[in-house]
This record gives sequence, C-alpha cells and structure tokens, in this order.
Amino acid sequence: MTVLTSQIFPVHRVDLPGGPEPVVPGGRHLFPLLPAALAGVRTIGVLGWGPQGRAQALNLRDSLAGSGIRVAVGLRPGSASVPAARAEGFEPGDGSLGDWLTVAGGSDLVIALVSDAALVAHHRELFAALRPGTTLGLSHGFLLGHLEQTGGDFPAGVSVVAVCPKGMGDSVRRLYLQGARVNGAGINSSVAVHRDHDGRAVERALAWSIGLGAPYTFGTTLGHEYRSDLVGERAILLGAVHGLVESLYQRFRLAGDDPHTAYERSCENVTGPIARTISARGPAAVRDRLDAAGQGVFDRAYAATYRPALDLIAEIYDEVDSGNEQRSVVSAADRLAGRPMAPIGGSPMWAAGPAVRARRAGRDLPIEPFTAGAFLAVLIAQVDLFAERGHPWSEIVNESVIEAVDSLLPYMHARDVAYMVDNCSVTARLGARKWGPRFQAVCEQVAFPAFDRGPGPADRGAVEAFAKHPVHDALAALAPLRPPVDISV
Repeated sequence: MTVLTSQIFPVHRVDLPGGPEPVVPGGRHLFPLLPAALAGVRTIGVLGWGPQGRAQALNLRDSLAGSGIRVAVGLRPGSASVPAARAEGFEPGDGSLGDWLTVAGGSDLVIALVSDAALVAHHRELFAALRPGTTLGLSHGFLLGHLEQTGGDFPAGVSVVAVCPKGMGDSVRRLYLQGARVNGAGINSSVAVHRDHDGRAVERALAWSIGLGAPYTFGTTLGHEYRSDLVGERAILLGAVHGLVESLYQRFRLAGDDPHTAYERSCENVTGPIARTISARGPAAVRDRLDAAGQGVFDRAYAATYRPALDLIAEIYDEVDSGNEQRSVVSAADRLAGRPMAPIGGSPMWAAGPAVRARRAGRDLPIEPFTAGAFLAVLIAQVDLFAERGHPWSEIVNESVIEAVDSLLPYMHARDVAYMVDNCSVTARLGARKWGPRFQAVCEQVAFPAFDRGPGPADRGAVEAFAKHPVHDALAALAPLRPPVDISV
C-alpha cells in the first residue's frame, strides 16, 4: 500500500480492522498549498474529455486559479469533444487545448483519462511523447493490468501515480461545485504511487486529489486499485445490482405483485431505503429497522445468498487477476466500433420505473426484508473477498460500501439501474452486461431456492458473522471523513 506521508498536507491515522491507516483530509482551505505540493509543475495536461476528463480538468483549473499552473486539455485528432472543451474555456490559442500527444509532451503532470481500450491501443505513442522527469497520472490501473499481462512497462525516468475518484465524473464535478458552499463536499479518492522517480510523487498525487475536491484520500497500490475497481463494477457497484433487482422483480411478479409493487420491493428498495440506511447508519441498521418477522426473513435471505455470491465474486476476481477481463475489454473495441452495445433497459421491469418515481412524494417506503437480506449478502461477500485477497480496509470500505451507497445507488435512484449501466464507461458497461446475468442466474437457481427450502444449520452462523462483521467498525471509523453533503444527481 502507498504510505501517505506529507510535508505539506495534514495526515491523519484511522484505526481500521487491518490496523491503523493514514488518510489525508481535503478541503478548499488547502487549495493555497497546492502549488508547493506541485513544485516543478508548470503545466498539467489532462488527456481526454469523457466524464472524468471534463470533471478533472475543470476542477483542477478552478482549484489552481491564480497559481500560475496551467491546465491544458489534450484530445486526439478529429475528436468530437473539441467544441465541448472550447465551450468550457479551453482554447487552442492560449495553449490550453491541443493535440493529445503535443499536450502530453509539453506537460509536467500528464493525467491520462482516455478510455481504457484507447489507452491500451495507444500507450506506446503516449510513452514516447513523455519527457524524462514527467509524472504520468492515471485514474484507473487498467493499463498496469495490460502491461503485466503483456510483459510491458512504463517508460524509464517517469514517475507513475494514480488518483482514483470513487464516483462518476459527473459527480466529481457536481460535488466539487457544492464544495463552494460546504467545505469538504466532494468524492473520496484513492492514491497509488507506482513509481517515484524524483521523490515528489506522493506530494503531487495528494495535490491532484485535494485539487479535485476529495474529502479524504487513502492509499492503495495500482495493482490493488484496478483489481478492486474492475471487480466492484462487475459486482456490487453495477453488475450484481442489475442482476439482483431483475431476479427480485421476477420473483415478486410470480408471487402475484403488480409491476409497480414488484419494482418498489426490488429496485426501488435497494436504491432507496436500503441504500439511505446504510449510508446514514451502516449495514447493521438495515436489519435493526425490521420487526421480528422481518428480521427472520432478512436472516434467511442473507444466509441463502451469501455463499453463492461469494463464489461468483471470487470467480470475477480470478478473471480480473488473470487478465481475462482486461483482454475482453480490449478485444471488444473493434467490434463495438461497428456494432454498438444495445441498451439493457428493454426488460419489462424498467417500464414500471417512471411511474414509481413519480409517486415517491410523501411515501415512506418500508424496507423489504427479503431484498435487504439478499443485497447485504452480496455487499458483505465482496467485502470479505477483498479482505481475503489482501486489500487495505480503507479501499475495501470505499469500493464496496461508500461508493455504492453514496455515489452510484443514489444516481440509480434518480435515473434507474438500467440507465446507469447504459451510461457508464465502456469497461464498466461490458462488465455489468457480462456478469449481471450471472448474478441473476445465481439468485434464481441457487440462492432463492435455498431460501424456499427453509432454514438450514448454516443460517445462524452466517447471521452471527454479519452481526459481528468488522465492516461495521470500519465504517464507523471512516464516517467522520465522508462527504458532508449528499451526492448531487
């Protein structure tokens, strides 16, 4: 794990289940310190204008206003994003907008935010453009996974760091703007220093994270980051949510619910009262809010779902660890150029969403115990798998809980799960479409039949493990450092 030490920013230590971990709180009061942490940086080049590229370029430009450090956007020739970047004030005439390789060659901190497949396809050109002494910044470790599998490496004489916001690019920008009114509003980030060529890498990475508006920054490694990120997208952040709510909707419809009630008991419950309860009071509070009969249903649903979910998430992790997932993303690039992915929102359940959202006003939807037990089983299974594979607890909690309930699920609540999957990155979208149906099958073929057979001898042990789970203490320790405002959707 990257050890966070700084001569410029305050470093706090948080007691977590795996031992104390250093974290760096953010806030706008630290913006005047950014130039000192970025000593030697005259130009920051942000490559790409997707949701992360736009958000990071704008946030850094705003945070560094008046510092003398320029933020430039680099786009590939013929990019359709040029008008959008110019509309935000990046112009070729003043050097703040240009060809991506030209910007890379003229920048001291180069933040590569083009798509994963494009970065893999063109990384040699990018590496050739970097000057010795440059710091290369990534917001995803996907490229490292590719280099590990192909025997490649980052260029010599270049520092390599990562700052990885734990939320969508749109949220990175929206919460940053909210931070003008509420200090500390923003999206948490992880930081990894893969190579420190000149001893400045940690301070530069922390300045980048704080400049994006991160309420707090925690350390990881680039290898841990891409594994947890890819697995999380395919599991509790996207893929598992999609598969789970589809299977729950079908179960409730078969039991006699009308479409709107089935939607409320499945998708609306996960993205609404369950997510809000976890965000405000932690996972254990979901069960505590139920009456005795509801707790019995929760316990049985949790016990029936936990082990099948754990086995499937372990399979996903192995596929990421072996490089199979990365290869499938890269190989899809040419195919998708001619045959774009079809949307997933065509199944019957999504037609019920607009009416359910329209009648939310004045309704206090109760937690559905079966849905809550199944969802928490998948969430805790991911937590346990990451802990088993050696990830630091700050990363485990952020990737499995905080990013889900404070970033993605609120967005799904506003738009619906299908919309979220259809509008995320290509890497995440491919993963959710591939593994979501696997989660649906596991629920319908293994977990739900186990519930219907009645309680078994393993049920009580699973529930007791949930009650005593270290994630509760980890969340309590990290809660004071989370964003002080709800996500803007």
